[in-house]
Amino acid sequence: MSSQYPDQAKRAGRALDAANFFLADVRDGLGPYLAVYLLTEQHWDEARIGVVMSIATIAGIVAQTPAGALVDAIRAKRLVMALAAVMVTLASLSLPLFPTFLPVAVSQGIAQAAAVIFPPAIAAVSLGIFGHAAFTRRIGRNETFNHAGNAVAAGLAGVSAYWFGPTVVFYLLGAMAVASLVSILAIPEAAIDHDLARGLHGAESSREHEQPTGLGVLLSCRPLLVFAICTALFHLSNAAMLPLVGQKLALQDKNMGTSLMSACIVAAQLVMVPFAMLVGAKADRWGHKRFFLAALLILPIRGALYTLSDNPFWLVGVQLLDGVGAGIFGAIFPVIVADLMRNTGRFNVAQGAVITAQSIGAALSTTLAGFVVVGAGYSAAFIGLGAVAAIGAVICLLALPETRQVGDDGRRARGKTAASASAIAAE
Repeated sequence: MSSQYPDQAKRAGRALDAANFFLADVRDGLGPYLAVYLLTEQHWDEARIGVVMSIATIAGIVAQTPAGALVDAIRAKRLVMALAAVMVTLASLSLPLFPTFLPVAVSQGIAQAAAVIFPPAIAAVSLGIFGHAAFTRRIGRNETFNHAGNAVAAGLAGVSAYWFGPTVVFYLLGAMAVASLVSILAIPEAAIDHDLARGLHGAESSREHEQPTGLGVLLSCRPLLVFAICTALFHLSNAAMLPLVGQKLALQDKNMGTSLMSACIVAAQLVMVPFAMLVGAKADRWGHKRFFLAALLILPIRGALYTLSDNPFWLVGVQLLDGVGAGIFGAIFPVIVADLMRNTGRFNVAQGAVITAQSIGAALSTTLAGFVVVGAGYSAAFIGLGAVAAIGAVICLLALPETRQVGDDGRRARGKTAASASAIAAE
């Protein structure tokens, strides 16, 4: 597609840049700010916060694989993303109006269920426009703009919260949602090859290579199963770390809790930008497994360092390591799934299935960490979370093969449109 319509693909690439930038704030809803808001404004305890966040995550688990199947099946990918952005925003904006346990659980469940459409849809549109040959570079660029958007939104939230209070994040979310809708609809529909977007080489091969279900792919492809286990352990370790740091910061200074949380997010997102760019530029040469293993190994180090001091500057500094791990993971995840599902026609179902596994880890993470904090303190929770990631790193090292596609000469396999597609993806 990109070689046939270069101007259209360039226009689509710029719209994807904008969509990733503005969706950065929308796709996570309130994210870690939810914990700070409930702790400082509604006076919930850590265990109750962990439970409601896990309920929301479970809603995402239920919706994730169907979301991937939907992205595979339909051609109205832009419309689905736009509707999801509206649902996430409305659900999150309802929180100050109904701050009791049941309405919060329901609204955040809706937001999480709607938000799961974004990762497979963005990856599918990127693959459908630029193809396999330029996919790693395009995903690195997507993640670069995503992290830049998160950094800008978090910086605005931190400064605004200092003057106007934690509820300012709700208004910021609404503004970003409007901008994201405009960006999504600016992607030219004609630029998307929908057969390529689901992992096929072209429309003519779709029937021959289609597999029946996403679950079937997950169970029959051993490397995909190993990767799903490792991603579940990554998120079991990672998901609760930032909310726990936010709670520690808020307990030290209620008025500065949201602003300090924003500082943590900005610090991490600024680091994620160059690491996402590094994945896009070098992963095809250095190997996809190596990057994923590095993301896992960062977490035990980060968890241990959090226990050394409660100083706000130290905690924000350690949060920089989140930028390394999450920056690598976000960029390499869809690339590895695309490697494993190449020409199956089930790329997005496979994404949904693996994200379901990682969401289970995230759901357990916040609940378990909340109860560990109540029973044994923050340091025990951080050490335990780091140990989980160490187990994932061992499994990755021993059981996950290198997934990048190589030709007979040992070089990265490239399609006949690789040169032009890569150039467009990099612009």
